[in-house]
Amino acid sequence: MKAWGTRLFGLAATALIAGGVDLALAFPEKAVEYIIPFGEGGESDISAQLQKPFLKEKFSAEISLVYQPGGGGSLAWKTLNTLPADGHTVMGVNLPHIALQPRQSKAVYQTEDLTPIYWFHYTPDAIVVRADSDFETLDDLIQFAKNNPGQLTFAGSGSGTANHLAQVTFDKLAGIETVYIPFKGTGAAVTALDVEQVTAQWGYTTVGVAKRDTVRLLAVAMEERHPAFPDVPTFRELGLEMVGGAYRGIAVPADTSEEMRQTWSDMIATINGDPAFRKKMEDAGFALVDIPYADMDDFMKERVDFYVDVAMRAGVL
Repeated sequence: MKAWGTRLFGLAATALIAGGVDLALAFPEKAVEYIIPFGEGGESDISAQLQKPFLKEKFSAEISLVYQPGGGGSLAWKTLNTLPADGHTVMGVNLPHIALQPRQSKAVYQTEDLTPIYWFHYTPDAIVVRADSDFETLDDLIQFAKNNPGQLTFAGSGSGTANHLAQVTFDKLAGIETVYIPFKGTGAAVTALDVEQVTAQWGYTTVGVAKRDTVRLLAVAMEERHPAFPDVPTFRELGLEMVGGAYRGIAVPADTSEEMRQTWSDMIATINGDPAFRKKMEDAGFALVDIPYADMDDFMKERVDFYVDVAMRAGVL
């Protein structure tokens, strides 16, 4: 798998005017609707809230956050191409959601219908245990699973999600058999761990930030250690090729011009390169990535192929 995780392009704000001075100078002409396909308070909302002041400061963009929850994001994504395509309407998109939802029953949109222009961060997968757990290291957990096939239970958020796919991938790489129990959201999975309904949790680094005093992370699915958890090893360090989690990006309606797609891509790249923004995101437990519009086709093909393969092994497709 390509090392997408730490790609930084260092695009300056002046890149906005390359190839289209009039367009860049005229934009934005009015408030921008930034549609979040989930409810308030989730990680998609948190990351958009962190972007909002930087869009205002750097590009004079007044951002209005609009929430359209339902169907795990699908109710909003199916409407994206009916919205104004003048650059003043954008929508959050998530992986693996938009890769797998269209391949499941009752699909209301196709992956190819959507036009992502930038993937700007992901929430790294992590194995989470209670702070008082007997598992001090990932090897402790793996050895228990090998000695007790099918007895190690993981809580996770939903089926066919980043958590579920991480469990399937981990079991294959570690040569073990664990049980994945889906819950309705990360909060419910955390609660299951709190009350010892499960042995461990497939969660994210954000759980480690929010529950720092009551949980322990055994490993994170990153290329390098997370700045918020310098003592927690990556799966790669421990010999398991796992990098990923729940990716988040921005998409535009399909009729949006190539120039405007590139303008938005350059804007998000500029914000992602700002040290103050990066620190806010990392402090919240996120990991920054930079997948611009120019690299979108290659990235999407690789990610979709990967997710479909793992989802088929998980039995969710």
